[in-house]
Amino acid sequence: MKIQEVKPINFLFFRTETRVHELVNFLPIGQKLFREAVQQQLAITGPVHWHYFGFTGDEQKTFTLEIALPVADVSRDYDGEFHFKRTEPFRCASITHEGEWSKMPVSYSKLMAFIAGHKLTPNAISREIYVNADFLHPEANVVEIQVGVQ
Repeated sequence: MKIQEVKPINFLFFRTETRVHELVNFLPIGQKLFREAVQQQLAITGPVHWHYFGFTGDEQKTFTLEIALPVADVSRDYDGEFHFKRTEPFRCASITHEGEWSKMPVSYSKLMAFIAGHKLTPNAISREIYVNADFLHPEANVVEIQVGVQ
């Protein structure tokens, strides 16, 4: 676990309002982002991110979800189903989760304990960077979890 500042990143992204139990419905979006990036001849610069805005742990409340693909540049002329943006620097605490996604709450709990132990305040923005997403062998999943802090 560590505290870091992630430099700004360019993204092609999808945004929606949702709840935790609906997240599985958005799994195909990552593939659609890759397809769109290839069709638009964009340079893909990293793995798929899931960004959560306003999620505070209450699984019944809605929050904003962005599924984002890092790309080399932000297109000003794009007129498709997705959006472009360049993020601001992101100060966060992070942990690498390895294994089944169903066990990610354990990693989140460890990270929240780390945040509390360092007397930091979470800012209700978190990111999951899917370094390796293995649907056939979930023990091989690797996800960097980042929780924004002040």
